[in-house]
Amino acid sequence: MIYLSFFIETTDIDLGDTTIENIFINDFMPMAHGTYVKVYLLGYKYAKDMDDNIRVDNRTIAKHLNIPLGDVLNAWDFWESKGIIRKKIENEGNDIDYTVEFLNLKQLYINNVIKPKAANENTYNKKNNFNKPYTATADELLEAKNSPAINNMFNEIRTALRRYITPNESKRIYEWIDNFNMSPDVIVRAFQFSVENKNNRRISFVEGIIKNWYADGITNIENLDEYMSKNDQKFYRYNKILRYLGLKGLASEPQKKYINKWFDEWNFNMDLVLLACDETTKISEISFDYIDGVLKNWFNANINSIEDLEKRKEDFKLNKKNNSKKNTTISKNKKIYTQFHNFQQRTTKYSADELEKKIKKKFEAKINS
Repeated sequence: MIYLSFFIETTDIDLGDTTIENIFINDFMPMAHGTYVKVYLLGYKYAKDMDDNIRVDNRTIAKHLNIPLGDVLNAWDFWESKGIIRKKIENEGNDIDYTVEFLNLKQLYINNVIKPKAANENTYNKKNNFNKPYTATADELLEAKNSPAINNMFNEIRTALRRYITPNESKRIYEWIDNFNMSPDVIVRAFQFSVENKNNRRISFVEGIIKNWYADGITNIENLDEYMSKNDQKFYRYNKILRYLGLKGLASEPQKKYINKWFDEWNFNMDLVLLACDETTKISEISFDYIDGVLKNWFNANINSIEDLEKRKEDFKLNKKNNSKKNTTISKNKKIYTQFHNFQQRTTKYSADELEKKIKKKFEAKINS
């Protein structure tokens, strides 16, 4: 039997590449806290390496990223809720040591988007109802709720409305995805916008918002962020920061006060605020008070841009290095004194000959006495 083997030369140091699907970058990464993204990417890299000689687990990731183990476990819970990883717990009761399977995002997209859409298009073609809006059946709606993205959409809408959604309302909302080519995230934001800015919880009112956005070409979260950053900055800020921190729902009043202060009083831009949000990885839980403390220090230091922050870090490193050199020089040149040096020597006013005569004179006097 002939075995064919193919090998690629590797470097002594890992300088390789890890390919990440654009679906993750475009659809999932914007909704997650920065720490959760780091955990996913590092775990994905380990999965791609497939090196049997390297043993990695959740503790390895926590140590590598210098974050608490709890943050790693929370990250996997978050990504599992989004339906893009699957935890395989081998030992019941062990919530730390488990296997993580990364699901193929392209296949998920095919199963949850392309196939259902194709099936709907085939139905339209058979009935020759090309201009008729899509109407979901009860079975289609039930099957759709098995999709993590759709299920999460309905959960967040319930949170925004603070009430139960009737079956007819669920059916109507689900139909917007096809009839207006809307992503579930945009539909959630429409409900949040309606409640937050218009104080209106009626489904028909939200549908009007969806239609207006569709007319303006807004069908995905990137388009909506760009639109909101120009037309409703406060709503954009609240949602952007909460989503970056991995928080759901609407911003609370205390959270709004913090965010308004960061932008309106301290005049920080979004990039700096998100960098301050990343500082929460140093503590065990997300804290707006902690983020506020970080930004207050930057405000007092007159930091207004990422460039200012980088310059401050470089100046700090330089000063630390210079102080270290200065202390080393002082230590080398510093004379060490003992109690002997503190003794006031009375002989320094005599010359060597005078001292010899005095000693000789005392010696003779001692002999003659």
